Amino acid sequence: MELAKLTFEITSMYPKSEIYGLVSQSRRCAVSIPSNIAEGYGRRSRKEYIQFLKVAYGSSLELETQLILASRLKFIDEKKFEISTNLLQEVQKMLNSMINKFYTG
Repeated sequence: MELAKLTFEITSMYPKSEIYGLVSQSRRCAVSIPSNIAEGYGRRSRKEYIQFLKVAYGSSLELETQLILASRLKFIDEKKFEISTNLLQEVQKMLNSMINKFYTG
């Protein structure tokens, strides 16, 4: 949830011309991560939960790509980029850990 909040804050600084491009896509990815975790958990099926965790991980990779692009286009300063990518990497590690736990558990 913190990553989604941060993504909304960061993308609010992007150029207005990106409202339907990087802003929209980045926000959807950021919201998709906790949403898929929640939906998978709510299914009460180990197999489905793992699948939804994988979808959340995929969304995190999309967001990572979009943050890199925004940085290269100078839509985001280095400090905000570093903060957001560090948090994103933490989320990815947690998702990997959860996926591995359920595969072996």
